[in-house]
Amino acid sequence: MDEEYDVIVLGTGLTECILSGIMSVNGKKVLHMDRNPYYGGESSSITPLEELYKRFTLPDNPPESMGRGRDWNVDLIPKFLMANGQLVKMLLYTEVTRYLDFKVVEGSFVYKGGKIYKVPSTETEALASNLMGMFEKRRFRKFLVFVANFDENDPKTFEGVDPKVTTMRDVYKKFDLGQDVIDFTGHALALYRTDDYLDVPCLETINRIKLYSESLARYGKSPYLYPLYGLGELPQGFARLSAIYGGTYMLNKPVDEIVMEDGHVIGVKSEDEVARCKQLICDPSYISDRVRKAGQVIRVICILSHPIKNTNDANSCQIIIPQNQVNRNSDIYVCMISYAHNVAAQGKYIAIVSTTVETAEPEVEIEPALELLEPIDQKFVAISDLYEPTDDGTESQIFASRSYDATTHFETTCNDIKDIYKRMTGSDFDFENMKRKQNDVFGEDEQ
Repeated sequence: MDEEYDVIVLGTGLTECILSGIMSVNGKKVLHMDRNPYYGGESSSITPLEELYKRFTLPDNPPESMGRGRDWNVDLIPKFLMANGQLVKMLLYTEVTRYLDFKVVEGSFVYKGGKIYKVPSTETEALASNLMGMFEKRRFRKFLVFVANFDENDPKTFEGVDPKVTTMRDVYKKFDLGQDVIDFTGHALALYRTDDYLDVPCLETINRIKLYSESLARYGKSPYLYPLYGLGELPQGFARLSAIYGGTYMLNKPVDEIVMEDGHVIGVKSEDEVARCKQLICDPSYISDRVRKAGQVIRVICILSHPIKNTNDANSCQIIIPQNQVNRNSDIYVCMISYAHNVAAQGKYIAIVSTTVETAEPEVEIEPALELLEPIDQKFVAISDLYEPTDDGTESQIFASRSYDATTHFETTCNDIKDIYKRMTGSDFDFENMKRKQNDVFGEDEQ
C-alpha cells in the first residue's frame, strides 16, 4: 500500500479492468483495489448458485433439481459481444483471447404482434422469413446493398444521401420502407433502444447496421459471441494482463477515503495506510458525491428447464421486443444462455430480461418478455440505478466510469473506456496502444 503509483483503480468491473490493463501495458505503475472478495464488481458472474440465492435474499437454498451449485456461473448484467465489435478488437489486440473460449450465440429473434421471429442471418433465410412481404423484401434488399457499399469517405457511394445531414427517417423514405421494416432495422439490426435516432443524421445508424452485418458475416448464426463460464471471465482476463505488466491487485480491501489536496486526488486511504497516486479510475459506487443518477434498469434473471419456445430449441439466443410493439419508449431484451456455455447445470437455461425503467411498476413493464419464458423455475429481480460522472476529471484527476446500461452488447462500455482514456492521457484512444510490448514484467510462456 505504502507506495507511489501512477494510477490507482477502484473496483474490478470490466471497464476498470480493461483500463488498468491498457495503463499497465503502456508502462504505468498501477494499483487495483476492490472492496469485494471477488473480481467483476457489477459485471461479475455469481457462483455457486447458493451465493446467488443469498445475494437476492431468498429464504431457501436451491432445490435438488437445480443440480450442483458450482456448475452455475450467473451473470448479473446480461450482454453479448459483437463479433466484429470493439471489445473483440480489444481482446485480440491485448491477446487476452488466450485466456478465454467463446461460442457463437445461436440466433437473434424479434417480437412482432405477440410472436417471435428469427432475425434472418442469410439471404435464404431472409427470402423465406415471414417478417415482411415479397415487395418489402426487394426494397429492403436494395437498402442493405446501399448500406454495405456505403463508405463515408467516398461520396460516389452516397446515392444522394448526405451522411452528416440526411436523417435516418429520410433514408427510410428514400427506399420506401414500411413501418415494420423500419422497426426491425432500427431495433434488431442497428440495436437502438428508442426511436430518437430517426431524426438525427444517418451516419451512425448506417455504421451500426454495417457493424451488425460484418459481425454476422464472421460466424454466420448470429453477430454475437459469449464466453464459456460467463462474462465474469472478461474482467479477470484483463486483470491478468495488467498483472503480467506489473499491476498490483488487492481484493477484499476496504476503501476508507479518497485523499484530496488542492482539488485533485493524491491517494487512497485503506485501513490506516495511504497509497499515493497521480490519477484515479473508479466505478460510481466508490464516489457517490461525484456521480448523478441518470435512470434505472430492471434485470430479471430467470432459471428455466427448457429452451425458449419458437427458437428452434436454441441453447443460446437473443430476443428483442421493440418498444412500439408493447407501447413503450425503450426496447425490452432477453439474453438466453445455458449449460452449453458452462454457466448452468446440465439441461438448465438462464434467460435474463432487461430494460430501462419507465414507470413506477418496473415488474409490470417486463411482463411481455416473461410470458415468452414460461414456465420459469426461479426468478431473481434486480432494479439498479444508472450513474454517470458529474465532471470530466480534468481538475480532480478522478475518472469515474458509467454504470452498465440496458444495451445488449458492450459497444457503449467500450465507448466509455475510450472516452476515459482520452480524458486521462489527452490523446485519442488507439487500439495499437493496447498491443503487448516485449517488456512484460513477469514474462508469459506462449501457450
